[in-house]
Amino acid sequence: MTTLLENARLIDPEADSDAPGWLLIEGGVIAGIGTGSPEGIEARTRIDCNGQALAPGIIDIGVKTCEPGERHKESIRTAGLAAAAGGVTTMVTRPDTTPALDTPEVLAFVRRRGAEVARVRMLPMAALTKGRAGAEMTEIGFLMDAGAVAFTDCDHVVRNPKVLARAMTYARSLGALIIAHPQDPDLSAGAAVTSGKFASLRGLPAVSPMAERMGLERDLALVEMTRARYHADQITAAASLPALARARQAGLDVTAGVSIHHLTLNEFDVGDYRTFFKVKPPLRPEDDRMAMVEAVRDGQIDIISSMHTPQDEESKRLPFEVAASGAVALETLLPAAMRLYHAGQLTLPQLFRAMALNPARRLGLPSGRLAQGAPADLVLFDPDAPFVLDRSRLRSKSKNTPFDGMRMEGRVSLTVVAGETVYDRNAP
Repeated sequence: MTTLLENARLIDPEADSDAPGWLLIEGGVIAGIGTGSPEGIEARTRIDCNGQALAPGIIDIGVKTCEPGERHKESIRTAGLAAAAGGVTTMVTRPDTTPALDTPEVLAFVRRRGAEVARVRMLPMAALTKGRAGAEMTEIGFLMDAGAVAFTDCDHVVRNPKVLARAMTYARSLGALIIAHPQDPDLSAGAAVTSGKFASLRGLPAVSPMAERMGLERDLALVEMTRARYHADQITAAASLPALARARQAGLDVTAGVSIHHLTLNEFDVGDYRTFFKVKPPLRPEDDRMAMVEAVRDGQIDIISSMHTPQDEESKRLPFEVAASGAVALETLLPAAMRLYHAGQLTLPQLFRAMALNPARRLGLPSGRLAQGAPADLVLFDPDAPFVLDRSRLRSKSKNTPFDGMRMEGRVSLTVVAGETVYDRNAP
């Protein structure tokens, strides 16, 4: 089977290019690519892209599928449907399920479910400590053999530095990647918003962005001691960036990510206690948001993710300080990113460098590129197509999106995984 996508706008994050061209798929991989019009190329299927953008499929690190344990919020099947509709071709899933993904047996179950029902690729992360309790590290070697691509306790910060240091040392011996949530757990406990005038006026429990810097500084000191591979899942405060720069200058194997919500929203979006805007870490001041955008542009922050966190209506329809944190974002990641593109803050190649190329490189995946021989994991989208988001039409079981009712741009037309179409917006 050969498929030719022609009259496309090729977004190549590796070459940092945005140019008209064509792409040929054969046997699930990219068999050819070129600029201009294809001459003399035969294909069984030809798709006219009508000038739409064709980019590597998004690799989303930090997706919560809620299975096992909370399938009423989200399942692997519905998360896969949402991912395909959002141009996400690989979900890197979190282990903060019930029970936590801390044994090879539970991890194997999740991998089987992903292979059976997810429309896209699914790569699970495993817990760093048993039960994510921060007391005893998991069997990292066995979990890697079972398919774990990284290890994290998510937002359960490992409080004991000795436990974290031991886990880092063992992970380094195996080449495993540790993903941490940099935050001082005592300072941030019970906080709902970022401290400042706005938080005081609203009377909400708050935390200083310095809690993030303190947690990051501790983690980086342990990385320097153990030489482990380390990724900070969310950097959201400008005060954290100098620590990252120092770590890289010291030659440490350190990368950092940011969620799409912290790139496109700020503390004022909480407004009149709107709990769909309650995320973790809390939304930051505009100066911090702009610093994160600049950090992505400059390469200080490597990865943009959705941090897809489904929550049911009952856990969100509560007073702001006790409502659950998190937002769904698999389907809104791309259109939200288009806000940054249309504002002239980031180019499409820069965005896909952070949403596809860099995640692939960090996890050692062959995807994330428009190159001959790379997997044909692709997204075709119109970055200018306007629409008003209706949360009731999201494919996720939970509908807790902060973008409900907002005017957005950027609609996915086609999502392809290993050369097979997993989403077609024009399909009946």
